Amino acid sequence: MENPLTPEVLADPVALTRTLVDIESVSLNEKEIADCVEEVLSSVPHLVVRRHSNTIMARTELGRAQRVVLAGHLDTVPINNNFPSTLQGDLIYGCGTSDMKSGVAYALHLAVSVPEPRYDVTYFFYEAEEITSRYNGLNLVSQAHPEWLNADFAVLLEPTHGVVEAGCQGTMRLKVTARGRRAHSARSWNGMNAIHGISAALNRLVAYQARTVTIDGCVYREGLNGVRISGGIAGNVVPDLCELEVNYRFAPDRTAEEAEAHVREVFEGYEVQVTDCAPGALPGLAAPAAREFLAAVGAAPIGKLGWTDVARFAALGIPALNFGPGDPNLAHHPDEHVEIGKIRDGAATLHRWLAAQ
Repeated sequence: MENPLTPEVLADPVALTRTLVDIESVSLNEKEIADCVEEVLSSVPHLVVRRHSNTIMARTELGRAQRVVLAGHLDTVPINNNFPSTLQGDLIYGCGTSDMKSGVAYALHLAVSVPEPRYDVTYFFYEAEEITSRYNGLNLVSQAHPEWLNADFAVLLEPTHGVVEAGCQGTMRLKVTARGRRAHSARSWNGMNAIHGISAALNRLVAYQARTVTIDGCVYREGLNGVRISGGIAGNVVPDLCELEVNYRFAPDRTAEEAEAHVREVFEGYEVQVTDCAPGALPGLAAPAAREFLAAVGAAPIGKLGWTDVARFAALGIPALNFGPGDPNLAHHPDEHVEIGKIRDGAATLHRWLAAQ
């Protein structure tokens, strides 16, 4: 197949966004788009290119004092009658337009068009961000080739609607369990109803006052929410087990251990099992490259309400920010779209940051 990423397409971030969207790349099906990206980057003389599975890394080796990373994932959620892309006025519709092929277009455009950036740059295009982390290309490379990610600062090109979102919240899932004793519902006094037993935990959730935390001028609003409940086995049986699944979004000033201690305190008296946890990332605004990036953007950052792979960079000791043209509220929607003006503005900002001498 002829590579659709032609020089004319690569020169225009808007055309490049549409072309990337029109290469179907649902998670675990990224080979075609990875092949196209690798072929293009391998032909660029100022880049050194490496590949791990369907993750592509390209980097300059100019001997600059600092190195920055521009990173974006190549995969999308499953298509939902929104493929291929369509153009309606100033909007490009299609799966991945917002999350996050318009951001990937930034990195790919800059990789081929800025041969002598002010920093050494690592361009990182990775697979399987939208599914479980064991497939995540950033996670896999951090284990197999950690040297590929060495840097002083990183920009993750997630959808932020053109503003800088600093750091990210941590996220934790836990299971709160109430146990009882089975009995026939006609003689319920012989048993102990586990569904009734979970009611105090639900009341604690309803009454819970979530923190709002300001870190380096960025506001992070926490949340503790019941997201699923299960219990009961039949219409005439007093149940002996009820399980409440809870999601905790916590500010990045709390470690995973501190977050767990907090939820165990909230649900004291219950069995609590943490089933999944990913710590957050502090804003990372102090790095020199971060300050210069913010100056190029020309607007104050806000806190990221949600978890992103900036946390993986933070775990490696690399400060990172989120910045991309897409609207995060449209991610994964069947009518997902991106504004052409946001693409052009963001591309100009990144070019001004990287190309300035």
